[in-house]
Amino acid sequence: MDKTKLFLTAAPGDCIAAQSFGLPVAHMAYRLGAGPHLYRSNLPAAVRGGLMVMDDLGFSGEGEVDPFCQEVVLECANRSFSGVVAAFQEHPSPVMKKIVGKLGDALHARELSFFVTELYGKDSDKAHVLIPTAISGGSLAQRLEEAISRYGAGHIALEVERVATDFFLPSPSGQGQDLTPEKLKTLREERNPSVFFSDELCAHYFTYMNKLNGAHFILFDDATSIRKKLQVAQNFGISETFLMYPEIKDMMAAIL
Repeated sequence: MDKTKLFLTAAPGDCIAAQSFGLPVAHMAYRLGAGPHLYRSNLPAAVRGGLMVMDDLGFSGEGEVDPFCQEVVLECANRSFSGVVAAFQEHPSPVMKKIVGKLGDALHARELSFFVTELYGKDSDKAHVLIPTAISGGSLAQRLEEAISRYGAGHIALEVERVATDFFLPSPSGQGQDLTPEKLKTLREERNPSVFFSDELCAHYFTYMNKLNGAHFILFDDATSIRKKLQVAQNFGISETFLMYPEIKDMMAAIL
């Protein structure tokens, strides 16, 4: 993993444990709120370094842009953050697009990193666009090729999602039911299925039949499949990857 820069994304309650792996932590402790203003949760006072992660849950999409961007830059200075992840999921508004554009310029001027979701991939030429790895069809390589074609090879970062999903077959929508690690473990113990690996999806899978609702297709990750995803990203020159803590804590040693 020497060519990949790994970040562990963690909530405030998990940040100390996440830091024990020696990787930079992306702190999910901030929100773009009414005003807009930068709202903070209870991140331990001693935390320094890593990245700021802010969401936009419930934001109205209105307000003055410049003061908010100044708040973000000041918080980065106070916490010695090396960059910002704008994990925005709300429908883009003109104000939100302007925030992403201006914040990208402000962070770039201070040599700080900036990451955005695909919703805002075209709103800052200074940002790296987060590409999730969870797919149920096609191939991860194709997904990354399309993202590179759209945003440029130097503007992509990988967002690894630990997959454990139960799909009813046929599944025309590609939507399945998420499984907890405990449920997946129980299912494998009960069914004792033959497990296969999909090079296209970079994930393990197996099938089983249920008398009540027919055929099921189970797609899941382990350390081997996650390492494969990282290798595919490296092959495309993608060097920055985000892993969610604590969902992968049981396999961190094997991943590293």
